[in-house]
Formats: sequence, C-alpha cells, structure tokens
Amino acid sequence: MREINLDRLRTLVTIAELGSFAQAAAALHLAAPTVSLHVADLEARIGAPLLTRRRGQVRPTPVGETLLERARRLLAEADQALDDVQRQVQGLVGRVRLGASTGALAYLLPQALETLGRDHPDIDIQAAVLTSQESLSRLSEGSLDIALVALPLPPAAGLVIQPWRRDPVMAFVPAAWAPPARVTPAWLAGRALILNDSTTRLSRQTAEWFARAGLHARARIHLNYNDAIKSLVAAGYGAALLPQEAAAPQPDARIAMRPLRPALWRPLGLAHRAGPLERATGHVLHALQALRQR
Repeated sequence: MREINLDRLRTLVTIAELGSFAQAAAALHLAAPTVSLHVADLEARIGAPLLTRRRGQVRPTPVGETLLERARRLLAEADQALDDVQRQVQGLVGRVRLGASTGALAYLLPQALETLGRDHPDIDIQAAVLTSQESLSRLSEGSLDIALVALPLPPAAGLVIQPWRRDPVMAFVPAAWAPPARVTPAWLAGRALILNDSTTRLSRQTAEWFARAGLHARARIHLNYNDAIKSLVAAGYGAALLPQEAAAPQPDARIAMRPLRPALWRPLGLAHRAGPLERATGHVLHALQALRQR
C-alpha cells in the first residue's frame, strides 16, 4: 500500500470527531468535495469502508476505528515533531556539542552554563575533553559545534577562530619549599616538576619559558588533569605551572601559588564553523563571550 497522506488522516479524524462531513469541511477550511475526496482516497487505499452515514450521523466502521486510533497517534507525533523543530529553529531548544580542555570545562564552562540554565534552560550542552587540534578536526568534520582552543593557531579553512580570554600561568609550589614572591625559571628548573605532556599547548609554552632563560626543564611526571596535578603539589611531589582560571577555588593551604617572572599567559580562543549558526549554538557562544577577558 502506498503511503497515506497526513492531511487525509486529519480529515478522517475531524469527520469522526464532529460526526459530519460539512462541519469537518468548515473546521478544516476545505471545500465539501475535497473532504469527500480525502475519505474516498483513504478507502481506496485501505480497500474497505471507513465511515457509515445513518440518519445524518457519520460514524466510523470497525476498520475505520482501527485506522482512527493509529491516525490520532500519528497526527499527534507529527504535530509534536513540527513543534520541536520550530522551537529548535527559534533557539528555544537544541543540542550544542562543545570541546575544551579539562581546566576550561572545570572552571570556565560552568559560569556560562549558569547563564544558559537561567535564560535557555532547554539547550543541552554536550561537552567533551579534547585537545585544541582534536577540537578543530571535529569542528571541520561536523561532529562538534563550538571549541575552546589554546592560541595561537593557524587559520583553518571553513572555521572561525577568535580570541576569547587570557589567563595568567602561575607557579603552584609546595608551601614547604618557601618559594619567592615571584618564581623564575632559574629557581624552578632544579626542582621536581609536574608538567603537561607534549601534546598540549601549555607544555610548549612551559618549555619556551625555560628555554628563553637558557634552561631545559625535566618533568618528574607528566599529567594533563589540573586537579590531579594540584593534589600532587599539595603532597610535596613537585611544582607545576598551571593557568589560574577565573572562579577557580583557592588552592590547598599546602600549596603556594606565585606569579612568574617573566610573566606567562595562557590565551584561549572560541572556534566554530563559518557561516550561519543554529540559534542554540549562537546562544551558547553569546554566554561564553560574556566571559571574555583581555
């Protein structure tokens, strides 16, 4: 059997509910012959009568009752699908896929989520922990919508990458080491270090910071999870260089946090695909841009 047109099912349901072809035509703003044609078309496709007319009253046949039960569900689902899509087009609902480092997810994204939860509670944010290069690859292939990336990055075809914020990189040192007011490469180089691995932009920045002083830092251990690194620093295992994100809690009392000399910064950018954005994606970008820093 060929597919059944939803308009014809709506006509059948309306006739059954009102008990009249004429009233159904008026309710649907259709000509009376059109309503009759809809029913005739359905009956031809089903191969059986769907309605009976007795004493001016229209009633469904047993076959018609079975079809009506299914038709009401189909029409309700179709109406709900259209409503859901319209709400998504309007930016009232939607799913936005976002990639970022663990630090940004832990301390920066929650601030944007608080705003979104208040202003756009039906937007679902799906976050993934990714390196900047992984995020750009997934943006290009269409499996990600927004990325928080470490700068600088070369231009990428089809993507927009814009500066977002710049957070200071600080020395996190066991307090028992009695660090100076400002930590230099020379002071830190000879001590046990906990560093990010070479896949991260922060690792390269750290190496360059030591290299400018003619020094080469050797890590006691490589980790990419900031909270785990801070736990090791608190235990006296080593010192670390980490960004100090806004709203991040003060470190454990066993950790001394010191600025660097020379200063070091971790610049971040917002990346998304070029061209028109879905409204939900635009709302998330707007909430993130409100956290912009220079």
